[in-house]
Amino acid sequence: MSIPLTPMQQADQFGAHNYHPLPVVIRSASGAWVTDDGGKRYLDMLSSYSALNQGHRHPRILQAARDQLERVTLTSRAFHNDQLGPFLQRLSEVSGFRRALPMNSGAEAVETGLKACRKWGYTVKGVPEGRARILVASNNFHGRTISIVSFSTEAQYRDGFGPFTPGFDVVPYGDSAAMEAAITPDTVAILAEPIQGEAGVVLPPEGYLRALRAMCDRHRVLLFLDEIQTGLGRTGKMWAFEHEGIRPDCITVAKALGGGVYPISAFCADDELMDVFAPGDHGSTFGGNPLAAAIGRAALDVIVEENLPARAAELGGYFMERLHELGSPHVREVRGRGLLIGVELHERSGPARPYCEALKELGVLCKDTHGQVIRFAPPLVVAREDLDFALEQVAKVLT
Repeated sequence: MSIPLTPMQQADQFGAHNYHPLPVVIRSASGAWVTDDGGKRYLDMLSSYSALNQGHRHPRILQAARDQLERVTLTSRAFHNDQLGPFLQRLSEVSGFRRALPMNSGAEAVETGLKACRKWGYTVKGVPEGRARILVASNNFHGRTISIVSFSTEAQYRDGFGPFTPGFDVVPYGDSAAMEAAITPDTVAILAEPIQGEAGVVLPPEGYLRALRAMCDRHRVLLFLDEIQTGLGRTGKMWAFEHEGIRPDCITVAKALGGGVYPISAFCADDELMDVFAPGDHGSTFGGNPLAAAIGRAALDVIVEENLPARAAELGGYFMERLHELGSPHVREVRGRGLLIGVELHERSGPARPYCEALKELGVLCKDTHGQVIRFAPPLVVAREDLDFALEQVAKVLT
């Protein structure tokens, strides 16, 4: 009689090996805590890369999903549904942009934005057909599609996946002078993350976004900011660009837009840019479906009405201050904003993954990124005493 495979063995045997997860099997979750298949509880300090800003299984979001499941879940955009319009209006109110184009994944939203910026360049700015260029930042992460990895500077993301999509120029992140020097008459947009999450929670120099805004205005170039990881309260404001008091021409939003329940993304812009799309130019069978729209509206309401950005600002400042106080010989730098925090380790201390594995054994789930960085990004509903528990375990591992 054969022995049944465990869930981890099944994933290894029947799935692609494109992830290297920590060896824990999560069976249930609530708020900021998860429970494995053996009954052990863990504090979630990753929140699915900011997709769980509202916490696991927020009651209000779950109820919106249940209510909509009983009515209609999919119509396609061939027909109207009674949920899409209210969702788009709510997203417009929260984002500050006149219009939104809903998709499913963050990468789809970025692809949507790239298409919009290129078509704007041809139909509005007057760039000759086929010559539009988009400037991007080194060490960027915007997704995994062929076009997006075409302008990645991470070798592994590109290895074996060429030929690549042309039309992109890479400039060092945080170097506004280099960015302006790279602008040509064919440049239609600058695409950047307000904080680079996947690169190791890298903050640009103060004033970087203001400099990008000013140069885009001077050269009639669109400022396109990817707020997929940084938006919806994660950094202590609703949008990370608000920390510098600027407004981009367009943004992408995803992850927490689905409230940890359903994949939802959107590209947000004003009329001039969004009006480049005509019926048939772009679309998605599931984008804007009524189930997604109902969940997305509830997810936005929770963030606004529970004032989660302010909570992230307060608790993030507290957590970073306590991390600094540890005085660990392994820590090279603690950096971040709100509840998006990176702890970079010295090379001599080895890579970050063994520290994450040790924290897992102590009941704290986090993940390494960019080799030497431990990323801490708990749900924004996390309690201060939960963070104190995490800090106790971090102290054990890092000191």
